[in-house]
Amino acid sequence: MAQRRLFGTDGVRGLANGELLTPELAVGLSASAARVLAERDRSHRPVALVGRDPRASGEMLEAAVVAGLASAGADAVRVGVLPTPAVAFLVGELGADLGVMISASHNAMPDNGIKLFAAGGHKLPDALEGAIEAGLDPAAERPTGAAIGRVRDLPDAGERYIRHLLAATPAGLAGVRVVVDCAHGAASTAAPQAYRRAGAEVIALHAEPDGLNINEGVGSTHLGPLQKAVREYDADLGIAHDGDADRCLAVDADGREVDGDQIMAVLALALRESGELAADTLVTTVMSNLGLHLAMREAGIDVRTTAVGDRYVLEELRAGGFTLGGEQSGHVVLPRYATTGDGLLTAMRLMARMATTRSSLAELAGVVTTLPQVLRNVQVLDKAAVADSVVVREAVEAAEQELGEKGRVLLRPSGTEQLVRVMVEAPTAEQAEATAERLADIVAAAR
Repeated sequence: MAQRRLFGTDGVRGLANGELLTPELAVGLSASAARVLAERDRSHRPVALVGRDPRASGEMLEAAVVAGLASAGADAVRVGVLPTPAVAFLVGELGADLGVMISASHNAMPDNGIKLFAAGGHKLPDALEGAIEAGLDPAAERPTGAAIGRVRDLPDAGERYIRHLLAATPAGLAGVRVVVDCAHGAASTAAPQAYRRAGAEVIALHAEPDGLNINEGVGSTHLGPLQKAVREYDADLGIAHDGDADRCLAVDADGREVDGDQIMAVLALALRESGELAADTLVTTVMSNLGLHLAMREAGIDVRTTAVGDRYVLEELRAGGFTLGGEQSGHVVLPRYATTGDGLLTAMRLMARMATTRSSLAELAGVVTTLPQVLRNVQVLDKAAVADSVVVREAVEAAEQELGEKGRVLLRPSGTEQLVRVMVEAPTAEQAEATAERLADIVAAAR
């Protein structure tokens, strides 16, 4: 087991109680994490916080994680059903050595996952993940007697997180009517409470988790119900969270989607106005729409791009000391207030901007003119051969010259499959479609 790469870009994820994500693995991973932490710092017994989303399998995996931690001599503090960013925040606030979040985010209910946070609430570096995997050893020495870890609950965990959100929001939300789709997930209690306590009028949607209904046709991956509800309730906006609430998307008063790129643009302008946008810089991934780049360029804001994945955005934010970054998918990070993407914090900062400027979300988001984007997944025999192909390179250069500053081409090999993703943005959908099809054919022929 120790030879198999378990950690992906966002922890260990798979079918709960299936081939990979078993209670036995949960016990082993958490025990190994506790041993690794104890070896790095022998000054005290490690303390780990354990949270989860409401999916049914989380109860089983939580029990296994807690057992593994205690069996390796770490104290386990259960914080209950809370958003992923709440667990990360509490790790830092309480000075814990480790955070464990049991969630599969936007995945369907049968899946689940285990995500680990280091001291301070930061994602684990690759080296530490590797050490934990290497330490998976059922025969490892176990403490006995008083050295066995203890288990307790933190009843006010949710209240601590909500107070943090309120402190991190620059203005009250009075006058804002919002529909929030909680996806029957981890934010079902925290999000409506936080928004109401900040002054907003809140209509909570899909906030009745039963362990089985998480993400079921609702939330940030299924905006239809939210768009309908916003119009029905004559709301100013809608907020859609995913299962673990580390991201959010929005809907304006007319039911139009406002994606992560547009949200980042609104927040970037607000932060610059308040003097909080370090180096007048926004960090995002290569998948952000060219429309965001053009809008930020016009506003005098620099855009730094990273590889796809919030961990790369986080790395760039920390390396450069920047104060805003995120992804088109709605993962937005404000490092002064959070160590990971926080959908609730993002939503509250967005609504605060509406309240202070007395502007509609459509007006604020209108700073970004989203260019039509077409994505083609091309099956190939050898990704490396495509990357080295002179024909492909020349075709991409020709397309870029044809599109000029009003378009963009991105070829990105899949990290797990023999697949090349061809993405084209252009002034019109027809041009984007035609260019993508032409390049996809050339990539396919180069395989």
